Formats: sequence, C-alpha cells, structure tokens
Amino acid sequence: MNAIAVVDLKQRLARLTESERIAMSAYLLRLKHQSKRGRQSISKLMGEMDAGRKVRLSKLSADLSNG
Repeated sequence: MNAIAVVDLKQRLARLTESERIAMSAYLLRLKHQSKRGRQSISKLMGEMDAGRKVRLSKLSADLSNG
C-alpha cells in the first residue's frame, strides 16, 4: 500500500463513529489473531500460562492499589 492510500485510509477511519471504530478495531484484532505470527504469539502466551507464569486478577488489583 502506498503512502497516499495509507493517509486516505487513516482519514476515513478518523471520520468513523465510535461504534464503527469499535467494530473496525475488533475486525483488525481478529485479522491479527488469524495471522501466523498472531497465532504463534497466542500459543506462546498460553504455554506460559500453562507453565504457571500468570497472575490472578485479584492479585493484580491488590498490587495496583498498593502501588
């Protein structure tokens, strides 16, 4: 995609309503997760969680409130 097309796309995105931006964001995130690199990233994260490297939400909340 050339620079002019990128600028045009950004301008069009800036004119979207909030609900349209949310929908577009969800669509782009889905595309990211469907890519090979995105799937590898999720797989790595899940492997780390399975290995016990995760933090419970309650602990995170407590750590942030003590911060």
